[in-house]
Amino acid sequence: MSSILGAGSQLSSGEIRFVTRRRALTMAIAAGLGASVVSLAAGVALGFHLPARDAAGLSNRVEHRLEHDYAIDQLGKLNATLAQIEPRIERLTSQVGSLRNFDARLNTPKALPRVPANGGNPADQDTADADGEGGPSLPPRPCVELNARPSRGDAASTQQQLDCMNATLSALEHETDLHEVALSAFPGRMPAEGARFGSPFGNRIDPFTHRLSFHPGVDLVATTGTPILAAAGGRVIFAGPKGGYGNAIEIDHGNGLITRYGHASRILVHEGELVLPQQHVADIGSTGRSTGPHLHFEVLVNGAPVDPTAYLALFGANPHG
Repeated sequence: MSSILGAGSQLSSGEIRFVTRRRALTMAIAAGLGASVVSLAAGVALGFHLPARDAAGLSNRVEHRLEHDYAIDQLGKLNATLAQIEPRIERLTSQVGSLRNFDARLNTPKALPRVPANGGNPADQDTADADGEGGPSLPPRPCVELNARPSRGDAASTQQQLDCMNATLSALEHETDLHEVALSAFPGRMPAEGARFGSPFGNRIDPFTHRLSFHPGVDLVATTGTPILAAAGGRVIFAGPKGGYGNAIEIDHGNGLITRYGHASRILVHEGELVLPQQHVADIGSTGRSTGPHLHFEVLVNGAPVDPTAYLALFGANPHG
């Protein structure tokens, strides 16, 4: 069980915690930044209502009005920037929450090593493809501390803090998007909605020979024409007749993970096509070596079949329901 779960996951629990710590940082930054904007607004309001000490005449009043209008304009720009940041924080919070929920269902954080196409060392391949990065390991610092000239009523200072926050959010969004890409390629989504679990993975009595045989997948029983859905995103590497599988589809999800869908009555995708999670790829049927309409669903790790229910359970499917 642990080897199966470890093979499919690129989302280690350590990585998820790395993201959530930064989410906490962004929320703290947002709170501090809001205080800066409020203080700036208060300074502008006070400057507008306090009477001028120098009654030198119209020129001073005109100059004061221009300064006030400039401050109001800057405040408007800051508010607009903050309004753009807030929904990004909400979206990031939602993404991290979903990833944390999924990560909590994983029993092992170990990821499947990538196998390079040239058969070389996976570690060497990763090093060759990655950009050079490094430096000391230091905790993140709030944007208010990174500002070289902090001032409670300085619009430029507040803008620097907003720019810092934008850059921080962009880094966090990029990291979270990488996790979501890995999640979309994890084959745990139910490939036939409303289907019931039939013959399980493992040794069973063959329905044709009535002798003990190995069943490399699970059977999901449903009526002919029920949509077959991709269990994860990936590339179609086979679509057509395949011996006892009848009309079959194979989807490569990367990192050695492949799903196979057999006995389809109709195939809707072609070899080489990219598919999304839960995309309608075929219809349930009874082609090939089959006693009735159902979907034969397999998960293969580095070419070896594993129990698909271990993956489906992570997305809430119940093989005993």
